[in-house]
This record gives sequence, C-alpha cells and structure tokens, in this order.
Amino acid sequence: MSEKILLVDTATENCSAALFVDGKVTAEATEAPREHSQRILPMIDGLLADAGLKLNDLDAIAFGQGPGSFTGIRIGISMVQGLALGADLPVLPISNLATMAQGAIDQGATEVIAAIDARMGEVYFGHYVAEQGVAVLKGEEQVIAPDALLAQWQLGDEVVAVGTGFETYPQLADDARILINTDCRLPTAEMMVPLALPLWRDGQAQAIEAVEPVYLRNTVAWKKLPGRE
Repeated sequence: MSEKILLVDTATENCSAALFVDGKVTAEATEAPREHSQRILPMIDGLLADAGLKLNDLDAIAFGQGPGSFTGIRIGISMVQGLALGADLPVLPISNLATMAQGAIDQGATEVIAAIDARMGEVYFGHYVAEQGVAVLKGEEQVIAPDALLAQWQLGDEVVAVGTGFETYPQLADDARILINTDCRLPTAEMMVPLALPLWRDGQAQAIEAVEPVYLRNTVAWKKLPGRE
C-alpha cells in the first residue's frame, strides 16, 4: 500500500519538515528561533517539489503538537490547520517529548528521559521505554520544577537523556545512570516518522478540528477556527 505522509515541527527552536513516501524519507531542518513562520512553508514546498508531489497527493500530515514554545506550537498548528483543511487531509499529532525519545531509541536506547526547558523554573518532562522500537510513555508528560522531578526519579540502570532541559538544569543529569544524547537535544520532523507510521496504519489519523495543542500548562488557551469549537 502506498503511503505518503508530510511531517512538520515548529514547537521548539528547531524548524523542520520531512516527507515519507513509500519507505523513503527526505527531510530538512534548521535551528532558527523566531523564524519558523518564514521558513516552514518553503521547506514543505521544496520537499513536495523534489518528490514531484502536490499536497493533495498526500495521505496525512503529522506534526509536533507540543509541549514546547507557545509561539512555535501555535505557528505549527495554525499552518497545519490551513494545509489540512485546504487539501482535506487528516492529521497525526505527535508529542515533541516522545519525538526526542524516539530519536534516541532509533540510536539504540531502551529507556529515555526527555526534558524541554519550559522557562519559569520548570521543564516539560516525559519518561519513555522502547517497545518494538517505538517510544512508549511511562506515566504522564508533565511540567515540573527540577527539584520536584529529582524527588520522583524512578530510573533503570542505564537511561539516556534528551532535550534542552538537561542543558538548562544540569543537576537533572547528575546521576551515574544517565547518559546525555546531544544528537537529540531538539526534536525534528524526521524523528517523528517511527511514531507517525503506527498511528496512520492503525487508523488513528484525526480531523484537524478535533486536535488541540499540548501546552501542559493549563493557563494557555488555544483558539480554534471560527465555527469549529
């Protein structure tokens, strides 16, 4: 069965897009804070043009739904709204924490902790294990202060850490069991592929109207398109 999935992410400092077409992945990414709105659509257009495809040829769009930068998440989901509605495509929302964990699992990790600097003295955090090569969440994703997180550690004997949270709060990695993976300090759309494919194949694609961003902080509101509440 032919599969064509566009993947995009603007939820952190990275701006990235990838295209999965029948087992082949092409991708582009750049670390460009505050330039996501100018860069993401040209990236998408370039990937589609190189593949000789139009948006209407795709099966679905996967995207990073957060957590991450409030502005970056809004840029991403607003852009995906426009693309998905215009081409009548379903979407596959992907956690940005799971995306980084997946990047480490693809390199051989079996247990991963992911942390993104959430500002305000907190991190966005998720704990993952590899199951059949895919990152699976243990417990819940959360926004939490580093000291509170350390107080609840339940780690295995060898754990890989990914994300900018460990740069901002190095005390989180001050544990002999933890190995920092600097290749996965930020998520990319290409890392999402192993997470998006099972969702698509299991029939879990959604209408964009049903999807909301994940901020983890409950003080942030998201406005859906008019008439789609």
